[in-house]
Amino acid sequence: MALKQHLDPTVRFQQQVDNAAKYVLPFVQQTVNLGIHTRVLEIGCGEGGVLKPFLQIGCEVVGVDLNEIRIDLAKGYLQAEVQAGKAVLLCQNVYEEAFLQTYQHQFDLIILKDTIEHIPEQEKFIPYLKNFLKPRGQIFFGFPPWYMPFGGHQQVCKNKLASILPYYHLLPAPVYKFMLKAFGESDVAIEELMEVKETGISIERFERIVHNSGLKVLAKQHFLINPIYYYKFGWKPRKQLGIISALPFFRNFLTTCVYYTVGEK
Repeated sequence: MALKQHLDPTVRFQQQVDNAAKYVLPFVQQTVNLGIHTRVLEIGCGEGGVLKPFLQIGCEVVGVDLNEIRIDLAKGYLQAEVQAGKAVLLCQNVYEEAFLQTYQHQFDLIILKDTIEHIPEQEKFIPYLKNFLKPRGQIFFGFPPWYMPFGGHQQVCKNKLASILPYYHLLPAPVYKFMLKAFGESDVAIEELMEVKETGISIERFERIVHNSGLKVLAKQHFLINPIYYYKFGWKPRKQLGIISALPFFRNFLTTCVYYTVGEK
């Protein structure tokens, strides 16, 4: 059962703005001194809502996304900031040489909010991000661990049962695909959900990649209830219990969202 934010980009944009202002920005400010002339890159920026609170405190931002429609929407929502030269919004692949040459070592902060779980070859991608950081620059990651109840993003399904049934994304790929077909999901939707199954990332694998990339965790917060759920479902955000966060693997099943900032060792 698709939620209203899945159908209305304006609702989605405003939810991004509110969530980033109340949760993402304060979390990042624990380790990053943000303000005028701070340069911020968001990869997978969508409609640009996450960037809005950073612009409001004086940051200069670049948003990049592979979806041209969403970038066009972002240019509309952030029109004043784009015209003022405070925001640049691009439909481009960050692996392109032109992007690398333009933005190498340009940013104090890189944001990946609900993005890393969609990117293939994360072992290659995460260390590649260091190319865009200034000295002492940091990267924010916010994502749902793969093993959490809806880590497969099945909440976007149009069939109500398919959208509220937890954990079945963890079934073997052929079984999961069969169930999605049985629920009547479209071929396009099934393809997208199967792609998420291939790229979903656990807490342990994320932390291992960070370590192997020559990066270190500077701050982290695990959530029992994802802050964005307040805007989607009216559920009050709740931080994860420390004892649960300390339990490897098991914590993934009960943690709906994690926030991390990382920087070079």
